[in-house]
Parts: sequence; C-alpha cells; structure tokens
Amino acid sequence: MSLVATLSRAPGDRSGHAVLVAGVLVAVALVTAFLSLAVGPTGFTPLGALRALPGLFSADGAAGRTAEAMIVLDIRLPRTVLGLVVGAALAMSGAVMQGLFRNPLADPGLVGVTAGAGLAAVTVIVLGAGALGAVLGGLAFYALPLAAFAGGLVTTTLLYAIATRQGRTSVATMLLAGIAIAALAGAATGMLIFVSDDQQLRDFTFWTLGSLTGASWEKVWVASAFLVVVVAVLPTLSAGLDALLLGEGEARHLGIPVQLVKRLSVFAVAAAVGASVAVAGPIGFVGIVVPHLLRLVIGPRHAGLLPTSALLGAVLLVGADMVARTIVAPAELPIGIVTAILGAPFFLWLLLRQRSIVDL
Repeated sequence: MSLVATLSRAPGDRSGHAVLVAGVLVAVALVTAFLSLAVGPTGFTPLGALRALPGLFSADGAAGRTAEAMIVLDIRLPRTVLGLVVGAALAMSGAVMQGLFRNPLADPGLVGVTAGAGLAAVTVIVLGAGALGAVLGGLAFYALPLAAFAGGLVTTTLLYAIATRQGRTSVATMLLAGIAIAALAGAATGMLIFVSDDQQLRDFTFWTLGSLTGASWEKVWVASAFLVVVVAVLPTLSAGLDALLLGEGEARHLGIPVQLVKRLSVFAVAAAVGASVAVAGPIGFVGIVVPHLLRLVIGPRHAGLLPTSALLGAVLLVGADMVARTIVAPAELPIGIVTAILGAPFFLWLLLRQRSIVDL
C-alpha cells in the first residue's frame, strides 16, 4: 500500500478539503490582487484600475499611458505581483520547515537564513552606495538584494556543512547550529549598527521591518527567477515530507530518499527566504501562521498543504500591504509591523486553542 493511501486513511483525515480550500483561495487571491491595484491614497475607483490594465499590452508602451495608468501599471502592479510571489514563497517555506522538523512551530528563520541575509544587507547599507558603486559599477542598484540573497545562501551552506556527517544530515544539529549562527549574525549586525550614522540606522531599521515600497519590475524579475522555481519544486517533496512525519527510520523503510529530501528542502527554503528577504526585507509570521492554520483545516498531508499555503500566504501578504499603505496614508507603515500585529495575536489564539483541546 502506498504512503499516500496509508495517510489518507488516517482517522480524522481532512485532505479531501484541500481542493475546495484551494479553489476558494484562488478566488480570494484574484479579488485581493485586484483590490491591491485599486486601493491607495490617490483615490481613483476600482473601475479606473480596471480600465488601466489593457495599457500593459499597449504598443505605445509607457509613453502613451495616462497618469492613472502609470500608477496602476508601473507602481501598484509590480508591487502586487511581488507581494503575491513573496507571500507564497514564505508560507510554503514555513510549511516545509514544519514538516522537516516535525514541529508546527518551526519557522524559516530557525535555520539562520533571515539573520544571514540581514547581516549582508546591513553591511551594504553601512558601506554606502559610493564604495559599492566603485566596485560594482552598474550593478550598484542591485547591491542590497543581491547581498541579502548571497548572505542567506552562504549561511545555509555553512549550516548544511556543519549538520552533515558521512552523508547524513542531522535535523537536530541543523536546528541548534541555526540558532548559534543566527546569534553570531545578530551580534555582527549589532556591531555594524553601532558604527553606522543616523541615516544608515534609519535605512536599516526600515529595511528590517519589511516593506514592498521599492517594488519595481526589475525586482519582480530578479526575485521571480528564484521564487517561481522554488514554488514549483517544493510540491515535489510532498511524499517525502509526509513520510518524515512518521520518523526518519520509517521513511527509509518506505523507500524515501531521506537525505535527498532534507537536502532539497533546506536549499529550497534558503533560496526562497533569501530571495524574499532580498527584495522585501524580513517579514515575520507568514511562515508560521499560514501553514499552521491550514493544517487545522485540511490536515497534515503536504500535497494539499503546500499549494494552499502558497495561496493563503500570497493573500495574507498582499492584504497586509494594502493595510500598510492606506491606514496612515499618505505615509506608509512597514509591512512587517502589520503582519506582526495581525499574526502574533492570531498565533497566540491558535496556541491557546490547541492547548485547550489537549487539556480536554
């Protein structure tokens, strides 16, 4: 009997709800994306946003666009697309980490990716555009996102080397090493902040709170090159992650290549979180709350959990971005503040609800 069939017969299995939930989330994602194009401090109507969309395919290009069309197509549309992709990547990464560690409280930040990316980013901010411009030339504009992605990737590579012995990767060692590396990266970041000036400190503080403010089509293409591949690859790990929920020994007896699944999971999460942090800064709670909530609704099977997590993560981040740019308009809140305000109480409610069920 296959692993999928075995898990589908588990008592209380709710995996059949995944298709229905996915259908609902697709509809909600489309509505949320359209509202993101229509809502903002400029005050034009949703109908105006709808009229502007055909201009994206106009032969005249940007030259023939009205001011309304330019706001929708050159500012809000790339921001919305970036929010959808980053939200999907963060939520799927959280689902993968929770499956890999067999812990519903696991988060991509546990492996040190966010801390490593943050250290690289603050290094770029403190060095300043002048020094980087002399070294990178025309690539200086991409210095911050490229540095953040490289920092996350280097951190994950180091972590994987520490946790792997004789071809086997210890998840427990990976977790502990990730905590240690995150602490070291945090200390180094603190030292750089200590020597930074007021403007650099403001730039770094705003970046660490997360924001889609600087979204552009260039950032969308750079991030999507990594994130779309990762979002497409992660669902192929579903069966392996399901088997790991039973334990590594049981997964090997079921014929799952455990080391390959762990290796692909770690590097996929590194790529997804590193690219997300690079273009939007560190954004918390999406990777924890989204898969945890969906697991309560559709069950633990990753074949349904990963795609629905991507959809709900995209909806959550784009919705939070709408709140961030309208609640104190014309100013704008960092999106990380909004996700924390929304996510932290909800996560506490989930924990209290789960504890009350166990106590019963």
